[in-house]
Amino acid sequence: MRDAPLVPLGGGASDVPAADNVAMQRPWQRGAALSSIPRIIASGANRFLSASGFDRAPWLAVLFASGILAWFALKSPLQWIMAITAALLAALFALAVWRPGEGRDHLRSAVVAGGVIFAAGILVIWLRSETVGAEPIDRPTIERVQGYILAREDQPAQNRVRLTMAVRDAGSGESRKIRVNVPLDTPVSGDKSTAILLEGAIIRARVRLMPPASPMLPGSYDFARAAWFKGLAATGSVMGGIEVMEQAPPASGLAAIQRALSSHVRERVDGSAGTIAAAFASGDRGAITEADEDAMRDSGLTHLLSISGLHVSAVIAGGYLIALKLLAAFPPLALRVRLPVAAAAAGALAGIGYTLLTGAEVPTVRSCAAAMLVLIALALGRDALSLRMVAAAAVFVMLLWPESVVGPSFQMSFSAVLAIVALHSSAPAKAFLAAREEPWLKRTGRKVAMLFITGLVIEIALMPIVLFHFHRAGFYGAFANVFAIPLVTFISMPLIAFALALDLLGLGGPAWWLVQKSLDVLLGLAHFTSAQPGAVKLMPQMGYGTIAMFVIGGMWLALWSGKARLWGLLPSGLAAATLLATPIPDLLIGREGRHVGITIENGEGARDMLSLRNSRSSYSKDNLLELASVESEPIPLDQWSGANCSTEFCLVTITRAAREWTILMARNRDMVEERALAAACERSDIVVADRFLPRSCMPRWLKADRRLLQKTGGLSIDLANERVVSVSAGQGQHGWWRGTQE
Repeated sequence: MRDAPLVPLGGGASDVPAADNVAMQRPWQRGAALSSIPRIIASGANRFLSASGFDRAPWLAVLFASGILAWFALKSPLQWIMAITAALLAALFALAVWRPGEGRDHLRSAVVAGGVIFAAGILVIWLRSETVGAEPIDRPTIERVQGYILAREDQPAQNRVRLTMAVRDAGSGESRKIRVNVPLDTPVSGDKSTAILLEGAIIRARVRLMPPASPMLPGSYDFARAAWFKGLAATGSVMGGIEVMEQAPPASGLAAIQRALSSHVRERVDGSAGTIAAAFASGDRGAITEADEDAMRDSGLTHLLSISGLHVSAVIAGGYLIALKLLAAFPPLALRVRLPVAAAAAGALAGIGYTLLTGAEVPTVRSCAAAMLVLIALALGRDALSLRMVAAAAVFVMLLWPESVVGPSFQMSFSAVLAIVALHSSAPAKAFLAAREEPWLKRTGRKVAMLFITGLVIEIALMPIVLFHFHRAGFYGAFANVFAIPLVTFISMPLIAFALALDLLGLGGPAWWLVQKSLDVLLGLAHFTSAQPGAVKLMPQMGYGTIAMFVIGGMWLALWSGKARLWGLLPSGLAAATLLATPIPDLLIGREGRHVGITIENGEGARDMLSLRNSRSSYSKDNLLELASVESEPIPLDQWSGANCSTEFCLVTITRAAREWTILMARNRDMVEERALAAACERSDIVVADRFLPRSCMPRWLKADRRLLQKTGGLSIDLANERVVSVSAGQGQHGWWRGTQE
């Protein structure tokens, strides 16, 4: 580090560092000295960038993603325009003020590229929203529609078929896209089954439609946003029978092959193992039971059910190695063809075919794109495992589906890959895995240890994302994945491919038996792991500031190099401390006021939740429990000794921060005398109802009736700090939000 420049004082008696001399200068001199502080900071930043050995390209992908995230976070078109303008002005400032060769070239390039890329991210997602977004219907409705089936999704585990249709709006005559659920026992054209409801058919049915639902509570899944980018104007279910106006053309195409393959695999493999095998072979997860889904999620193995990097890599690696070995077996061919190039082409075809066959979902496309870059690197003899490869794949996905950046699939996929690449490209990992003369047992032990370390690093990298989106995380995932990933990669998936090949000759029986056993082991591992004490940790909704600090710290650790990367531990540690200090909400109110949860201490160091209604919907119950960080079943409010419930209302008093809070909640929509209701409201701090309450109802603190909830959406309330968080606070003027902006 260079010493500060010396400035001679009057008389030349001594020299004092310029930074110390600022305070000794006269006011008109001090202003000039202070104006140099930005230049000193800029010079220091430039020296830091020039001295840090890191790859600049991945940071461009991060800035592009940051622009997309900024569009979601900002609330109005005016703010989006201001953000774009500010980013471009920063780039123009760097071009105009910092001339080339003045010692700030690195900083100048970073600001120019960063401003342009950030603005491009906002523009891309804004354009995508305006292009594909579908205006939702105004209100729930029952109508008779005639439509063209665009897509069919079989969900035998839920005893239904899900159809996406293009229908004509009865009022405006415009075409719109809807999605409806059809029970499997629905009569079709008299006595036919739902099996004839295929892509290309035109049907007529009476349907109950609703606008895509906004989040039930702050932090819940935002289906309205997902539906907006899928072009869905409404969702619902079929009422009564279905009349087929025009039969679907003969089954063909990838969708038909996918369904036939899924059915074929489930016929060969029994029970739950067959549903998992069908998911691996065709991407069809509709037959997996809820119990198996929950076990895989709570054991940290749910990523195995989503066709992504692990599966695509296994297929491509298998195609690459098989082609390489087969071509090498023919010397005349091997002498005339570059085997790595030919093998890479075979692997690419296998990967693209598998991606299309399994539905070409965003995680699969992302994995396939990354794998194509790896194959190109292998064919050219370059390093295939690099951060640039990850960044290029991320930009590819963000250009096509920029909305995926806010989804857990994109975030978890790239976080896992980034963690793997950063770990294995680090100096300690390279030294640990370096080739050396040693017994094979010790070498194998080192690889197993690295596999465990990799799983642990992935779990640590994914945990903030999982907690942010799902409010729960499996703590034993690293241990389970040490066994599950090799089992799926090297045993189950190759056996499925081998069995399908043998079925062409009618000899697949023994191979399918082995597939059954291997997947039974996988499911047994999932259920065993998820059943262990402390296997799942629930957390309240993480704030945007907390997740931002986690992301900044993780990106700094992964993308920087040398000792400078350790600075990423600072925001990560601060985020962890903030997360642990996040208060658990005392009161949760669903978007319609029907579902209310109150958290209470149970006297055993844990919390229970009081529930206003015994909901048959597992979705509503799970949202309340997860956001309240409660693991036990909810207690019906009318069965709790501390509640006073009538047929119309429940009254409960709880103490928070040395203050008693009286909460009055409507149990139904029965009419009550207005004067009596007004008196009850006056004695209450909070009143909750799923209907419009009269203006004479004036509680002391909050009236969350239908009038308010239509504007705010669901509410999360921290009584100790008197803090209310609403769904609308995070929505802004985006097209999918139908409430009034706050």
